[in-house]
Amino acid sequence: MSEQSKRRSILGVTVNQSLGGGTWQPAADIYRTSTGWLLKFELAGVTSDDVAVEVHGSRLTVRGVRRDLLIGDCCTHYSMEIAYERFERMVELPCDLQQAHLRLEFRDGILVVRINCKGERS
Repeated sequence: MSEQSKRRSILGVTVNQSLGGGTWQPAADIYRTSTGWLLKFELAGVTSDDVAVEVHGSRLTVRGVRRDLLIGDCCTHYSMEIAYERFERMVELPCDLQQAHLRLEFRDGILVVRINCKGERS
């Protein structure tokens, strides 16, 4: 693990937290459900075409880019607080996601990932 990244584990769920490195991390909510997991990622201003979700073992990674599409040719920035660049967020769950059923929904700037897990680890 690099010095620019740290991991936090709560109840078997590991979430990476970047401390820099040129990407931003969207906020995420993680819920345990009766059939698996529900993950919500805050992606305001990101189009669904600019988001990719990858699964590897028990790790789910959401990555993409937020673009500044609302600027005109006659604008110069005065103050900028919104990150317009690549983002990435990784969550490791206590189940094999390769065998899980994932359903993705993208609405109102929130990516919702519903995971129906089979064969969870304790």
